[in-house]
Amino acid sequence: MAIPPHHDPACWGCGDAPQGLHLPQPAAAGIERYDAVVTFGEHHQAGPGIVHGGLVAAALDEASGLLATWHCFPAVTARIFVRYRRPVVINHELILAAWVTDSRGRRIHIDAELRDGDEVVAESRGAFLHVPLEHFLATPEGRAAGEAWRRRLG
Repeated sequence: MAIPPHHDPACWGCGDAPQGLHLPQPAAAGIERYDAVVTFGEHHQAGPGIVHGGLVAAALDEASGLLATWHCFPAVTARIFVRYRRPVVINHELILAAWVTDSRGRRIHIDAELRDGDEVVAESRGAFLHVPLEHFLATPEGRAAGEAWRRRLG
């Protein structure tokens, strides 16, 4: 890999966090669509058998953010609006999809949806910004990760 990944292994969305979603990272740079299968577990629930709405929003944001970053490395969420259509259940495979609707300058607009079969259970519209890599070096953890990648690449 010529450029470092935008998430570290501890990322809740695409990393190895024990209770995370473990979403796959996109396979190529410059992509316009991202698709993944996701299953929320008991540790993701709010009411009995129902996924916490904040985690549904986080999954939509993560899919959109992965797409934004692989579309134009690196990128961050500027805003996201979520619409919940029906409760999302735990222990059930769902389809998570995100696609670029517009890309101009630093701004990337991305729509996403979470589906149960053919039914959309939640959807989002977001704006993401391409940022300089230094954005991620503002914390001690970010600087340590950057230094580790510099050693690996150099």
